[in-house]
Parts: sequence; C-alpha cells; structure tokens
Amino acid sequence: MTYKIIDDQFDRTTFNQHAYHPLQSFEWGEVRKNTGVSILRIGEFDQNTLINVFTMTVHSIPHTSFKIGYIPRSVLPSEKLLTFLTTYGKTNRFLFLKFEPYEIASDNSRRLIQNLRHTISNFQESAHPLFPKWTQTLDLSADEDTLLKNMKSKTRYNMRYAIRKGIMVREESNDKGFNVFSDLYFTTTKRQKYRGHDQSYHQAIWDGLKNKYAHILVAYYNSMPLAAYELFLFKDRFYYPYGGSSPEHRELMASNLLMWEAIKLGKNLKAQTFDMWGSLPPSYDRNGKWSGFTRFKEGYGTEFVEFVGSYDLVINPVLYPLFSMMYYFRSKLFL
Repeated sequence: MTYKIIDDQFDRTTFNQHAYHPLQSFEWGEVRKNTGVSILRIGEFDQNTLINVFTMTVHSIPHTSFKIGYIPRSVLPSEKLLTFLTTYGKTNRFLFLKFEPYEIASDNSRRLIQNLRHTISNFQESAHPLFPKWTQTLDLSADEDTLLKNMKSKTRYNMRYAIRKGIMVREESNDKGFNVFSDLYFTTTKRQKYRGHDQSYHQAIWDGLKNKYAHILVAYYNSMPLAAYELFLFKDRFYYPYGGSSPEHRELMASNLLMWEAIKLGKNLKAQTFDMWGSLPPSYDRNGKWSGFTRFKEGYGTEFVEFVGSYDLVINPVLYPLFSMMYYFRSKLFL
C-alpha cells in the first residue's frame, strides 16, 4: 500500500465511495475549507487503485507556528499511514494528529490498536477526546410495528400524546427550514450553556450538504416551531448530529414525535442504521450531566455501541505534554 495527498481535482464520486462517514466525505472537506480551516485529503492506494481515504482538518495553534491535525470517523489507520503522517507532520510543524476512527470496539479492533501502539511508539490514547466514545444506534431494517414495540412505554405514550395534542412534523429540507432549525438550535445551546459552533459554521454545513446529505425536520404546534433536527444521510446510515427545541409548550412532547418521524424518514431514505451521533455509556449516572439526552435516545429501543476511542499521533514529544496541560486547565476554567 502507498499513501498520497489527494488534490481538489480528484473525482468526488470515487473519493466518496471509499469514505466511511459524512465527516470523511469530499463535501465535508469543502465545508471545512469554507469555515476557514485547511484540510488535507490522504488516499491509501493499492498500486493505482484507491482503497481508503482520510480527510484531515488542519488547525493552527494561536501565536505559534505549530499545527494540529484531526481525522474524525475514518477507518482504523495502518502502520504505514502512521509512519507516512509522522514524516509529514515533522516536515510541516505539526504538534500531533488526532484520530477518532468510526470503528466499533471489539476483540479484533482492540488487538489492532494494541499492535499499532506497540509498533508506533508515538501513537497513544488521547486524554482529550472530541467525540464521545459511545453512541446509540437503531436497526432501521425492522418494520414500524417492531420499532414501536421495542420502544419504552413512556416514549410511545409521549409520541401519541403529541399527536393527540396536534403536533405536526414536516420535512423542510430547504433554506427556510434551515433557518427555523438554526433559531431553535441556538436557543437551545444558550439555554443549556453548551459551547457549540457559531452561526457561520452551521450555515456552511447547510450550504455544503443540502440537496446532498442534509435533511431538516421541524415539529410544529399550529404554526409555532417547537423542535427541529438536522440529519445526515450517508450511504446506508442516517445520523442525528444536531437538534434544537423551544422552551415553549414543552408539555406537548414535540421532541418525542420528532424523533419518531426522523426514524421513519431514515427508513424511507433506505437507511439501514440510525446513528444517534453520541451517548453516555450504558452505565451512565441517571442524575449526571447529559443524562437526559442519553435517556431520551434510549427510549426508542436503541443499542449502545462503543467505539475504539481517541488516539493521538504525537509529532513533537517535547511540546505535546505542555499543550495537554494547557488544554486541561482551559477546559476546567470554562466548565
């Protein structure tokens, strides 16, 4: 196998055939460029045949000449890729490169990671993951009756209550629907004191993925939007990365019906799996932070899924510990 930098003229269809997740798609790279972030596309080739792709975002460290690379939701890296990127990173003043593969934790994947860490000494588990290690998924190949049966009784009741109270859910995968979603999303992040990306970032995502991967669902009470989701379809998987809700009429359970309609939309779009994007582990503290989100998703009969986790390829072993310490104190300051 050989590894090459892929330029912007590379065929998008061929690239996406080997992308493993929407965050690895060619379009996602273009989105990130439009937010002012540099990207690097790396191809794994068997002679001249593309086998795997790795989309890396490149982030400058303020007031320094150093950079950080981030490769989210790819396949597991190989020993040859890590060697290639170590050389590239040293030449281009990277501090480290973070990997968060879309790989389920299993005996085999853990063994592969262990072998990589043994062979590549600068490849280590990250103390600062960006993605949750756990998610919840739903098998969309089941029929609607089975999906309903597998839900928790309270979730089914809340859905039907929302219907009785007149909540209507509509797909509005257009600019108007995005604006409704955006208003509700930022209302929610402010209410929950969640530090998310800004408006320009989400606008770039919508502009880059609409009519391609992104869908908008909105739950209304009369003409008032109460909850909205932005969802991604990529290959045979449906993803729920972003949602927002209004503080008004929370008693009408609009979000419960909205999630059911998202599940049905995923089925109609021929997705086989619905990935809820992130979750606490199954042993989560029922009174802890983010427990409400985890419990809400769990109500739909989901399965908890563990990924292999987050790993850093350390390029500069002298400065990396200093950066990690600064990151730790910064996170504590803003909790």
